Formats: sequence, structure tokens, C-alpha cells
Amino acid sequence: VQLQASGGGLVQAGDSLRLACAASGRTEINFVMGWFRQTPGKEREFVAAINWRDGRTNYADSVKDRFSISRDADNTGFLQVNVLKPEDTAVYYCAGRYGSVVAYSKYYRFWGQGTLVTVSS
Repeated sequence: VQLQASGGGLVQAGDSLRLACAASGRTEINFVMGWFRQTPGKEREFVAAINWRDGRTNYADSVKDRFSISRDADNTGFLQVNVLKPEDTAVYYCAGRYGSVVAYSKYYRFWGQGTLVTVSS
């Protein structure tokens, strides 16, 4: 599976963004897409994940009231990020795996290149 993330940018606090991740390859069976974020010097942090088939989702507690993960019929996943805060500044990565919706980056086999989100105060 190949993943291509897009949609990042420079925004102000309180703004919204819609990140996208185009997936190509075998996603028909038991595919899960996750979003992670990382800032310099810190470990990659789980944000959200979705089961491609049944739409089951999982969110980090820190974002569940502001972020929303979804997918469309064309194999593209989305992360809607609302009411952005400066602490949301990070490189956002989409990732894929086969199996259950989990929050640990080590279980994700496929990774996109990342898209930078910068939130100014």
C-alpha cells in the first residue's frame, strides 16, 4: 500500500484544516488507516484511526473533541482538524495496517511522507 498525505499548511489558532491521505494498493480487506503527528525531539503521537471496511474509529483523548477521521469511496482518508491550537503544530503522517484499529505506531506497516501543519497564535 502506498500513501500520499496532503493538506497541511500555515494557519492561525482557531482555524480548521482538512488533511487527506490517498491510498493505493490492497485496501479491500481489513485495512486500517491511522494518523499520527510528530514534533522535533518527540515521539510520534497517535491522533486517530479508522477501519476502512466498517468505519470503526479510535481517537486520542487530546483531540477527540476537535478532530474527525473519515474516508471516501475513492480510497482517500481524511482528518478534519478544527479549532487548531499552537500545540497542534506538527508533521502529520498517515499510516496503514491490516488488522484492528490500534493506536501504536509500531503496528503500522505503511507510511506516507507527512504533511506539515503550523498553527500560529
